[in-house]
Amino acid sequence: MTKIHPVPSFRDNLRRLPPIEGLQRIDLIDATGAVVATIENAPGKQGSLAVYQYLKLCFGDLNADAARHGLEVFAEHTADARTRPGAHPNVDRLIAIADGADALRIESVATNSL
Repeated sequence: MTKIHPVPSFRDNLRRLPPIEGLQRIDLIDATGAVVATIENAPGKQGSLAVYQYLKLCFGDLNADAARHGLEVFAEHTADARTRPGAHPNVDRLIAIADGADALRIESVATNSL
């Protein structure tokens, strides 16, 4: 997948990402194999789900490079997350990884895999 060139609007960036139909959730897995976070395909989470799926397609793992790019894609939400820690946990996670936290493996779970 080719990386997009993020613009200052999250909504505009979202329109440029691959669709998430058929995706039930994303699991984020640490180096020990433990699932440390899940992003469900649910209202209020679908934007984050699309960004994390896109990062998986472009980078494979959620490493510092992927996190920095993801912060650009989240656009105005990144600035808000920096001033209000905890308000955007999926952005907070990218900030932490960009700042040196351990990388995570991204696993996509399709809706038909139940």
